[in-house]
Formats: sequence, structure tokens, C-alpha cells
Amino acid sequence: MIPPGILISAPSSGTGKTTLMLGLLAALKAQGVNVQPFKSGPDYIDPAFHTAASGRASFNLDSWSMDRTRIDGLTGNAAGADLILAEGSMGLFDGVAVPGACGNGASADVAALMGWPVVLVLDVSGAAQSVAATALGFKLMRPDVTLAGVVLNRVASPRHDTLVRVGMAQVGVTVLGSLPRRTAIEMPERHLGLVQAGEQENLPQLLAEAAAFVAEHVDIAAIRAAAAGTMTDAPPPAKIPPPGGRIALAQDNAFAFVYPHLLAGWRAAGAEILPFSPLADEAPDASADVCWLPGGYPELHAGKLAAAAQFRTGLQSFAQTKPVHGECGGYMAMGAGIIDKEGVRHKMAGLLGLETSFAKRKMHLGYRKADLNAAIPGHDARARLRGHEFHYATIVTEPDAPLAHITDSNDLDVPETGSVRTFEGGGRATGTFFHMIAEAP
Repeated sequence: MIPPGILISAPSSGTGKTTLMLGLLAALKAQGVNVQPFKSGPDYIDPAFHTAASGRASFNLDSWSMDRTRIDGLTGNAAGADLILAEGSMGLFDGVAVPGACGNGASADVAALMGWPVVLVLDVSGAAQSVAATALGFKLMRPDVTLAGVVLNRVASPRHDTLVRVGMAQVGVTVLGSLPRRTAIEMPERHLGLVQAGEQENLPQLLAEAAAFVAEHVDIAAIRAAAAGTMTDAPPPAKIPPPGGRIALAQDNAFAFVYPHLLAGWRAAGAEILPFSPLADEAPDASADVCWLPGGYPELHAGKLAAAAQFRTGLQSFAQTKPVHGECGGYMAMGAGIIDKEGVRHKMAGLLGLETSFAKRKMHLGYRKADLNAAIPGHDARARLRGHEFHYATIVTEPDAPLAHITDSNDLDVPETGSVRTFEGGGRATGTFFHMIAEAP
């Protein structure tokens, strides 16, 4: 059976969604409640924090790139849990201009599709009764989205709390909690958002503090009571065509951005995943059918990767006869070199001619559509993929044959086409700047 759910959202980024989400997950786990987390949208980092806080793998649900069957199948991972908690991205109604598979990528789409009421986190600093107007607007914006109530964040004093609650009572919005100003449990950030869960040495302590903070100031029982949902029966695990039967997967702090639903879907289809660490100078398992280099932060570890001779020669040898595919950071590491923010060039694997630089940052952000010119592991030429790109690398040169025709969510051409190179032994190197989410419906 699929349990009822709640979606945690806000009017914008930086309002406190993640603090509330992690605090709720950790507090409920401490109470013995089995909670299944999800993340609305294409965020790469939050699901790992959800998993650490809840003890269950968190999955992305995305209305722009995924059709309803895929979303339902992923929701099936909640079977056996007591409650679903989903975290939104950006503001509740924020999405792209042109809808995709079953929405425009807004968290409100997922809430409406799944019947999950919304708990809205409101930053009330600098205002009092006026915040109620914001809450009322969110309550009325979409009739198919139910507002369960609000959690007030960054409350200055008991008097401030009382004034805000007066406004909420006037518009009929339930206050489910009131969080005072506090910075001790806010997660450190860098240019792609939060620092990765695997890099947080004090993560258990942060989660324990978040749990205590939320348990003290939020009506957790009322949030549980507000949960609802349209799904009751669990569909079978969603299978995704794997890139190979045995997949050598780079996994460490330089290569950590791979969508959890892909790994689960590959395993459900019978694939075996063989992790290795380029930062530990490990080469891909020679018995694997394919090597997959996920995204991450290779630019922060460029010197160490350049010195990882066993990794580099092992990867080069593997690529002579078998396919190697990289996404974003993995693609950069497959290239000829990375220039770090100080302007120092570091030699990379050289499977492709790509050169990237972080000396002059340029943000690349948004959904991507790709019509493949050549096959990548798991997908034939002419396959149509949907994904998401987010990085600050400047492309110095991308000289190899273009892997795909790539457009954004408005069907405008994107110049970063990805690359493909074939080797005499039959191997092939392919890479993209976007992270694949799903084949186009």
C-alpha cells in the first residue's frame, strides 16, 4: 500500500524548506515512523540528505521530464512506509514556460497529481500580518492544490509570532509551526547549492539538531494528520533500460550526481553496478560492459584527478573496446583538460577533446531535450532524451563530433551539443553537459 503524503514547499528558494524537511524526516525517524522521502524537480543534492535523515532512498519526481506512468512507478517506492514527505524546489508554482510530459516542472504539479497537501514554509522576517496575504494567494492560486497550512520561519520574538498568527487567522490559514531565527543548523552551500551529504563530516549531529529544533517548534502530529494522497496500490518497481549488464560507476565526492531513480531502475532491470573511486586512483572494473561517469565537482579535485595515473590509464584502456559515458562533471573529466578557478590547467583523461574552464564562470541552467545523433549506453541513435543542466563551466572548446541536437524547454537550440568519439578497438566515448532524467514520452 502507498501511504498518504505531504509536500513541503515555499514561495521561493532560500526560505527554509530543506531545514524543515530534514528536521521532520529525522524527528519522525526518531519516533519510529517509517517515512519515504521524495524531491520534486531535478535537484541533484537534496535526495542524498533525505536518505541520510530518513534511512530510505529518496527519489526525484519531475512533471516536465517524466510522464505519469514514470511518476506513479517511482511513488511505488513508498510501499511499506507510514508516510510520504516530498520536498519542493524553488517556489511552489515555479516552472518553465512551456509544459512538458505532464506539467511545467512546478512542485504544484506533483502535489496535484499525487493529491499531497502542501505545507508552506514562510520567511516572516521583516513583516507580520502582511504575510497572511502571501499565504492566501498560495491557498487560492490553484484549486487542484490543497494548502494544509504554513510553518513560519525566522520568527523574531513571541510578539512577532502572535502578530503573524493574527493575520493567518483572518484568512483562514492554519499555522503548523513557528521556527525562531537560528543559523546553527543551516547547511553550508556552494555554487550548485548545498555541499554534498557525503562531504558533511558532522551530518549526524546536524540532523539530530534539526530534528530537535523542528520537534520543539512544529506540530508534527498535525502535519501527519493532514497527509493525504490519490494512490493506494503500489505499482511494480519501474525498470529502466540499463547502459549494460555490468556497469562500472564512478562514485566519490568528485562524481556523486546520478539520479537515484536511474540506479534503482537499472537494478530493477537486472543490471549490476560496480562502483569505483577515481579520487582513490581506482580504474573501472575491466569485467564491466560499460563505464559511467556521473556529474559532480571534478573542478574541486582537478589536481588529484590529474595525478590519478591508474584511473586515467585504466579508463583509457577500457574505452578502447567498450563504451564510456559521462554527464556534466564526468564529461569534463573525460575531456582533455580542466582549468580551475585560479587559472591552472589540469590534464584529464583525454578520451574527448573537451576543454572547460572555471577561471571565468558562466552559469548554464535549465531543462534539456536531446535528439541523439549517435548511440549512448542504453539508448540508440535518434532516441529522444530529457534531462537537466546546471554548472558554471565555460566551454573553451568542444571539438569532437556532436553527440546530439540539444534544445532547452522552449525548444531553443543549446550550443553545448555533447561529444562522441569512436576508437579503433570498437569502443566509444560519449558525454553530455546535461544529466539524463528520462526518455521523452
